[in-house]
Amino acid sequence: METVILAVVIAVVVLAAIGGLVVGGMRRKSLPPPPPSAPDLTAPPAEPHVGDEAETPRDEPTRTIEEVDLPGGSAPTAVEEPPVVEELPVPELEVPEPTAGRLVRLRSRLARSQNALGKGLLSLLSREHLDDETWEEVEDTLLAADVGVQPTQQLVERLRERVKVLGTRTPDQLRALLREELLKVIGPDIDRTVRTEPEASKPGVVMIVGVNGTGKTTTTGKLARVLVADGNSVVLGAADTFRAAAADQLQTWGERVGAHTVRGPEAGDPASVAFDAVKEGKELGADVVLIDTAGRLHTKTGLMDELGKVKRVVEKQAPIDEVLLVLDATTGQNGLIQARVFSEVVDITGIVLTKLDGTAKGGIVIAVQNELGVPVKLIGLGEGADDLAPFDPEAFIDALIGD
Repeated sequence: METVILAVVIAVVVLAAIGGLVVGGMRRKSLPPPPPSAPDLTAPPAEPHVGDEAETPRDEPTRTIEEVDLPGGSAPTAVEEPPVVEELPVPELEVPEPTAGRLVRLRSRLARSQNALGKGLLSLLSREHLDDETWEEVEDTLLAADVGVQPTQQLVERLRERVKVLGTRTPDQLRALLREELLKVIGPDIDRTVRTEPEASKPGVVMIVGVNGTGKTTTTGKLARVLVADGNSVVLGAADTFRAAAADQLQTWGERVGAHTVRGPEAGDPASVAFDAVKEGKELGADVVLIDTAGRLHTKTGLMDELGKVKRVVEKQAPIDEVLLVLDATTGQNGLIQARVFSEVVDITGIVLTKLDGTAKGGIVIAVQNELGVPVKLIGLGEGADDLAPFDPEAFIDALIGD
């Protein structure tokens, strides 16, 4: 029995040993290589190594850019050619109307002033009996036309003396008498030339000043037309940098007659723009430089001081030949207050009265001259580009009293 158990044990040991040998042999055998798989088309190509031969180029037809698929699947957009900019035709320069005789042509514009002043006075003086009451009416008529107190008193006194000596008065005699006395008050012998020809060297420098709303920038543009009509070359200085549209407005005026405009940044230094305008006027050999300043309220001390600064800065470049104050004739006596304050800041050399066609107070011409001792040199009689006329005292009086 023991012999049988021993034999079984030996058999089990032998089988176990044989199994271990078989498993060990299997482990020592190498695994077969994996079957070849399809190449990964998404993987980047392997970098060539030193000594590798370059790949033989493939003969493939060249594709255009339209046939190549860009990343993201979108087709290339066609390159747009820049639009063709049409050259605008250069506008023809306007030829301003000659200044000689303008006031005669525009005399009909003084119809309102004529009725209030000229015809009113002639009607009173034509009365058979000129008593104190009538002379008071004559005085009231002159005051209502803004002639001013002092000039009115002088005029009435002389008229009374002349009428007393004359005795019988015909309409023609009265008209001649009134014309003569009004001319004396206005001053027929005063030099009213706008000084644009400096004694030393060009250009002549003209500075335009005034309050807001008097038509200052428009007057500057119209004055450029007057000067061009008289054969001068003009440079405009847009020193009104506080009003956004002022420089554009002035440049438009200049372009119409071929005048060059110098401008600066909005809200920039007006004195700097004025200085540059005179400098460029010298370089271009211009005859005249017109400087349009910002409209100042005569009650604002700071703004008036700045106007004085503009004048001082310009004079470092060239002397100022003319300072024209633009006044609105419809403001009447308030215009005299403005004129007085401006004359204290800058030396006013001449007056430009605008909107004289829109007022019955034509006597403001006499009043402002008497107040400042400065002549009226230009008057505005309408909205047209050539409705700014050199002031001619005789033509003005003839327009006031009629034929």
